[in-house]
Order: sequence, then structure tokens, then C-alpha cells
Amino acid sequence: MSPYAAAHKNPQGPGDARPTALQIVKDNDLTGKLEGKVALITGTSSGLGIETARALKATGMRVFGAVRNIAKATEALKDDLEPGHLELIHLDMNSLASVRACAQELLSKTDKLHIFIANAGIMMTPEGKTADGFELQLGTNHLAHFLLFQLLKPTLLASATPTSGARVVALSSVGHRGAEINFDDMDFSSRGYDPVAAYAQSKLAAVYMANAIERHYSTQNLHAWSIMPGGIWTGLQDTLPQAVVDMWKGDAEFQKGWKSAEQGAATSVWAAVAKELEGKGGRYLEDCQVASQAPEPTGSPADMGFPGYAAYAYDEEKEERLWKISCEMVEVAEEA
Repeated sequence: MSPYAAAHKNPQGPGDARPTALQIVKDNDLTGKLEGKVALITGTSSGLGIETARALKATGMRVFGAVRNIAKATEALKDDLEPGHLELIHLDMNSLASVRACAQELLSKTDKLHIFIANAGIMMTPEGKTADGFELQLGTNHLAHFLLFQLLKPTLLASATPTSGARVVALSSVGHRGAEINFDDMDFSSRGYDPVAAYAQSKLAAVYMANAIERHYSTQNLHAWSIMPGGIWTGLQDTLPQAVVDMWKGDAEFQKGWKSAEQGAATSVWAAVAKELEGKGGRYLEDCQVASQAPEPTGSPADMGFPGYAAYAYDEEKEERLWKISCEMVEVAEEA
């Protein structure tokens, strides 16, 4: 059992006894201990990304934050940016050309990469398409990260060792339980657009990607986790219907389960650096512990308040199907 299980049993809202990202670093005795390691985090201009970057910088590793709006991220991290320790590079998740340029820029600055955290994302947005014509949430949350992983995979593998494996951390969400992936209509062209279902399939894709990475590359010391950070009020909720926001904010008991950004980043950092996870992967994490399967859904909105993963979160056939389709969509060769 995780040492953080007890702290999550009786949540009292943001800032309570649940661990922060920096606490994870301190508890693992890693403050200043990971010099020479390199990390890449997408989406470091607000919320979880900022706190994840700060915590990983505290380990002594060199951290790159990949963001669309460099000016916004510079302002948000103005007291933390430091050449050779925490730097920003450009990445627009809406464009695969930008993903390729980001990978090229990163590899021009470093020949090592030990941690890749796929943190950036959007949530339940109105219907839209990426620059490459993909459904907006799938394209942004999954395909951009999938391509970035593929481009950085050789460097991750080359940086991994048997005693210190490379790690991929893919941010999922409790929202992955909202719908399975409709492989016959992933872009909603044959049905009415549903922003909840679109978000769900993009976050289930994060789980499937992590599971597949673990299966494909664990023998080469590259491991992957998918994680649910918890409920955190960030810019991610800006596109939610106001009625949903009002319902969530008006329920005092429900609010006790929410976390601060510092606490929300804890599971990302735990997955990235925790000593007890060395050499492991391929599981869905939540509250700084390996999650269990969620109860059977009742159809009530309260279902989303329960912890755990969907019954379909571990399905090797569907994981491999998504892997193959994703390779085709982003135009990378599928390994033999």
C-alpha cells in the first residue's frame, strides 16, 4: 500500500493533509539528487504543469516546459526559470508540425531524456478540428502527445538503464470512464458531437497509450504510467457548461475532494520519480497510489466522484488497435 493512502481517506479540500508535489520529492530524498537527468513536461503555463515543473526542478534535473504561449508561461514561472535548470520551448498541441518542431528543438538542446510528462490538455470543448483535421480533443490530448513520444522514443530508450529506467507519465482523468473509444467514428462524423464522450475517449487514449508503452518497451527499461491528478480548479474548466460549474462549486461535500494545484501535481511527480515505482509501469495511478477498479456506474453524476478506473481501462486488443491507428494518423512507422 502507498504511504499516502491514509492521507487521502478523509479529504478536507485544497491544502489539507494530502501531499504536494514538493512533498513527494522530499519524501523520496531527491532534493538536488537528480542532477544529470532531463525531463520534458507539456503544458507548463498554468495549473498542474507549473507545479510539476517546480517540483522536478527541485530534484536538480534539467526541466523543459513545452508551451504554446511562451509569454504566459514566462510570467507564470518568472521566479523559477533558469537556464540549464528550467527552460521553455514552444509547442502548439493543435499542430503536428509544431510537435515535430518541438522535438527538434528539444533534441538540439539535449541528447538525454529520462522523464516525459504528457500534461497539456483541453476539456469538453465545443466541436472543432486541429490544424491537421483531427477531432479537437483527441488530436490535442492524445495524438499530439503520441507523436511527441514517438519522436522522442529513441532518446528515452538511450537514456534508460536497468537501475534507472526512463518514464512516461500520461495524464488521464476520471473522465475516461465517460465513454469508450468508438473506433468506427473517432471524429464524430457519423453521429452528433458529444464533448463529454470526446473528452472521455481522449483520456482513455492516455491510459491505453501508457499501457502499450509499458508492454512494448519495459524490457528496454522504458516504463509508463497513466494518472488521474484529482479535481483541481484550473483553466481546464473554462469550457465547461456554467450549470456544471455551479453544481460542483455549490456542493460543499463534493468540494472536499478537490485539491490545490500543488496537491494535484503530486501524483504526476510520484509517477515520475518515486523510488518504489522503479522498474514498474503499465498501471493507472490516482492519489499517489495504484488505483483499483471503480464501482459499477449507476448513471448518476455522483459516479464521477468515486475513485478508480473503468472496467475497460485494461484491454490489450483495444490498446494495440489504438496504437496502430494512432501511428497511421500521425504518419509514423509502427515498429515490427
